[in-house]
Amino acid sequence: MERLLINIKISVNEKIYLKDPESSDLGKRILKHSIELIHSIGFECFNFKKLGKEIGSNESSIYRYFENKHKLLLYLTSWYWGWLEYKLVFSTNGISNPKNQLIKAIEIICDVIREDSRFSHINEVKLSKILIAEYSKSYLTKEVDDENKEGYFSIYKRLIIRIKEMIGQVNPKYQYPASLASSIVEGALHQHFLREHFPLITDCSDTKTTTSFYSDLVLKTIQK
Repeated sequence: MERLLINIKISVNEKIYLKDPESSDLGKRILKHSIELIHSIGFECFNFKKLGKEIGSNESSIYRYFENKHKLLLYLTSWYWGWLEYKLVFSTNGISNPKNQLIKAIEIICDVIREDSRFSHINEVKLSKILIAEYSKSYLTKEVDDENKEGYFSIYKRLIIRIKEMIGQVNPKYQYPASLASSIVEGALHQHFLREHFPLITDCSDTKTTTSFYSDLVLKTIQK
């Protein structure tokens, strides 16, 4: 199964970019250094001029790949959800018991991220921290409905639907599988944020992980 993952390419909606950054060395450098820079200074302070200095290229060369920094953030977040989806699918594929499959899916979504050596130009650890801190900025915009119609959030929604279906396999009578599935995905980001910045208002820690919290919450909720 692992060998099937060696040459995978995470597919992102082509409407998000002007030129596929995965198609060239410069494009991959744009992705790599944008993750480094956004992680370092935050999305609000990030711009293409600063990124150009980091990669040793003209600012105009970045605009050949992305219309603006919002589209770049959409690309990075879409890539992350696509990567998580691959991990979820391959990690749960051989599990026949629905409950155990759901538990594994929660682990994939909620665990602290470790770097994946298959993608040398993407630092998944730093990208996950960007998602924790910045993901809401990709959709809390006036254009969200139009961008949703264009399919910009399709991977994110597809991941949630997979978890929704797993919940339904455990308890077909549970009335709120979509709400619970989206709460797991969004809540995992929020709990990681609280753990790092507001530890007094979360129980999640090294000993009480986000994974254990959501596993306990979900199973107790759907098995009532």
